[in-house]
Amino acid sequence: MAGLSTLILLLCAAKDVMPSSPHWKPTWPSYRVPVILPQSTFNLDKPQFDAEARLEVASPCGPECHKSSPLPTYEEVKNYLSYETLYANGSLTETEVGIYILSSSGDESRGKSRTKRQIYGYDSRFSIFGKDFLLNYPFSTSVKLSTGCTGTLVAEKHVLTAAHCIHDGKSYVKGAQKLRVGFLKPKVKNGSKGANITSSAMPEKMKFQWIRVKRTHVPKGWIKGNANDIGMDYDYALLELKKPHKRKFMKIGVSPPARHLPGGRIHFSGYDNDRPGNLVYRFCDVKDETYDLLYQQCDAQPGASGSGVYVRMWKRQNHKWERKIIGIFSGHQWVDMNGTPQDFNVAVRITPLKYAQICYWIKGNYLDCREG
Repeated sequence: MAGLSTLILLLCAAKDVMPSSPHWKPTWPSYRVPVILPQSTFNLDKPQFDAEARLEVASPCGPECHKSSPLPTYEEVKNYLSYETLYANGSLTETEVGIYILSSSGDESRGKSRTKRQIYGYDSRFSIFGKDFLLNYPFSTSVKLSTGCTGTLVAEKHVLTAAHCIHDGKSYVKGAQKLRVGFLKPKVKNGSKGANITSSAMPEKMKFQWIRVKRTHVPKGWIKGNANDIGMDYDYALLELKKPHKRKFMKIGVSPPARHLPGGRIHFSGYDNDRPGNLVYRFCDVKDETYDLLYQQCDAQPGASGSGVYVRMWKRQNHKWERKIIGIFSGHQWVDMNGTPQDFNVAVRITPLKYAQICYWIKGNYLDCREG
């Protein structure tokens, strides 16, 4: 059995390369990620789908709490990264995984903190209007889940979202078996076909068109850990659609340390409940981080949970700027900061291990997931 030293290698299986030139521009680091492969899969009893959809989650463990927590053992990490797969017919499986390192790398500094949040002072959110914006990248990558959350297109048939939008930590939520993903579309005119289109209060007569979900992956770290401190670290899920969405999507990437983010800022767009039918964009500074979480105070409301947190950096290999999803917005959290309650919004960071897992869910081949 691999010991703690092996685990540390797993957690640090990425090399953070940042140039020191005075003319430096924020550049995507080069990462070599570990490999996560299925070892065994077995059937579980069909879920009851009796949980209420939760658009917010809570955790008493803040940045300092997380930083002082001991590293999990190798076996614990394997357990957290094992996952359940829910199919459209209601069947459920559990897959145990193995973790491997195929090449040695340098080290990656651990992060700082996590959080979740509502409105701080002046509301700095921007509602995105007009089909010229809503139907164009990057805003067009934001989609709405039928359970009330937001998701982000990360491949031709895949949507990344928060696990709590699907599963409350103990049971799958009502509607998870018949989960749908909504895409903003212009209103159908002149009697055109639009059987799956429902009404919406969008300006310029925008509507949602829905696609059913074929299967859903949820890490066991969320299912096992929702009631304890590590639960929020694994608040992510991947949805596979029944058919391609035919839109440009945003790739996932390993989250760099906050100090290497352009301006120290993150961006995300979601369907906040206080602005029905509106896609709401915001950006803000990262206030703190841990290895697994980003704490910030971006203005947000329930409904934005599951939004993909992204940044735009220079891709040296391709000689161009590129946006990537580096985290998943989880929600609002009150944190005890030296005896004084302080509220944050928290996003789950895509670490090298999580990148390897999510990428394998998408690609099905670890050879396509070696560069984060």
